[in-house]
Amino acid sequence: MPAPAPLDRRTVLKGLAGVTLSLPYLEAMGGEAARRPPRRFCALYTANGMSLPNARHGIPEWSWFPAKEGKDFELGKSTEPLRPFRDRISFLGGLQHPNGSKADSHICSDMWLTGAPLHDPKPGAYNTVSLDQVIAQHTKKDCRQPSLVLSIDAGVGFLSRTGTISYNGEGKPIPAENNPRRVFNRLFRGDASAKGVQRERLQGRLRLVDAVLESSRTLRRKLGKSDGERMDQYLTSLDEIEGRLVASERWLDVPIKAQDYGHLNLDATSEGAPGDYYRNMLDLIALAFDADITRSVAFMLSREDGMGVSDTFPIKLGLGATHHNLSHAEDKDGQTAFARYDRFLAEQIAHFLGRLAEYRDAGASLLDNTIVLFGSGASTTHNPTNLPTLLAGGAGMGLKHGTHWRQPGTPMSNLYLSILHSMGIEEPSFSDSTGVLSEAVFTRV
Repeated sequence: MPAPAPLDRRTVLKGLAGVTLSLPYLEAMGGEAARRPPRRFCALYTANGMSLPNARHGIPEWSWFPAKEGKDFELGKSTEPLRPFRDRISFLGGLQHPNGSKADSHICSDMWLTGAPLHDPKPGAYNTVSLDQVIAQHTKKDCRQPSLVLSIDAGVGFLSRTGTISYNGEGKPIPAENNPRRVFNRLFRGDASAKGVQRERLQGRLRLVDAVLESSRTLRRKLGKSDGERMDQYLTSLDEIEGRLVASERWLDVPIKAQDYGHLNLDATSEGAPGDYYRNMLDLIALAFDADITRSVAFMLSREDGMGVSDTFPIKLGLGATHHNLSHAEDKDGQTAFARYDRFLAEQIAHFLGRLAEYRDAGASLLDNTIVLFGSGASTTHNPTNLPTLLAGGAGMGLKHGTHWRQPGTPMSNLYLSILHSMGIEEPSFSDSTGVLSEAVFTRV
C-alpha cells in the first residue's frame, strides 16, 4: 500500500475548524514539519542570589558556579542533582545588568528579564518589556495562550519587591498566578460537548471586560499619581484577561492533546511541602508545553528581601533560617545551609528537565526544543554582577552545552538577544544589549 501523502498543518486546521491555526506536530505532516517543531522558552527565577562561598568559609565544594571553566567543569554539591543533564546544561558566568549597580539592590527581580534603564524617557515609567513577553508576541498566533505567568505569590507585588518577573510592552507588571488548580483549569479544562455554552460564556465575559476597560480608562484620566499607578496595574490585569479570552475563543474548536494528568496534585499549595508545590507547578508547565498551549512561560520561585511565603521554605526543610537571612550569612554553617537550599532548587530543576526529556516532540524530546533559563538577579548579598545563570535544553535550537562559559561584564541582555534569535525572532537588539553571545554557547540553526 503506498504511503499517504504528507499533511499540511494549516490545511488540516482549515478543514477541521475553519480557521488558520497550528496543531501540534503529527507524524503525517512529514519531514518539513519535523524539521521545524515549535520553539519554546521558560524562565525560572530565584531571589537573593546563590551560595558562592569565599575562601574564609572553607567550603569551595558548595559553590553554585563550578570551579573550572570550559568543558571540563565539575558540578559542586549544590548542583549535583543536575548531573544526569550535564551534557544538556551550561553555566554562564560574568553576566550582569549594567543598570543594576545604579538601582535599589532589591530591584534586581524587576530588571531580571527586562534589563530596564532606570530613567526611561517616557514620563512615569521605569521598566520595559520582559523577554518572555517579547517571545509571546511572536508566538501567540500559534498557541492557545500567549504566555503563562506564574509566581510563588499571586499578583504583582510592588516596586523592588515585585511578585512577578513579567512586564508588558509598556513596562507594566503582569499579574502572576500561583494556584495549581486554577492554572490547570485555565489551561486544560474544557467540555467538548458544551462548546456552544462555552462560546456564549466567553463572548459574554469579553463584552463585560470591554465595558469595564472603557469605563476604567475614563476614570484613569481623572486620578492622581498614586491612584493612577494602582489603576494602571488594574488595567494591565484586564488587558491580560482580555487577551486570554480572545485566545480561548479562537481555539475553542481545536481539541487539546490527550495527556495523562494522573501525576498531578492540584491541591498542592505554597503553604504545604515546598518540593511538592514546586514539582506540581513545573509539571503543569511541562504539560502546557507538551500540548502546545503556550510557548512562553515565566515562573518566579521566590521574592526578594524576605517577601512572600517561600522565604520560610528553608526552615520547613530543616535549614534553620529564612532564605533571605541565609543569603546574608557570613559564617560557614550559614553559607552551607544556604547552599543546601540551592541543592533543593537544583533537585526541582532536574525534575523539570526530566519531564521535558520524557515528552516527544517532532522526533526529538521536548527539552531539545525548549530553552530553559534558571537564575537570579543577584550573586551574593544583592551584588548585581556575575549573575548566577544556567541554560538548559534547546539542542535543536542551536544551543551548545556541557560547558562553564564565563566572560565578566557581559550584559545579560546579550544572552536575551541570543535567546530571541534561537527562537527564530530576529530582533536587532534587546534592552541594552551590545551583541549576541559567542558561538561557544549559541549557533544559528
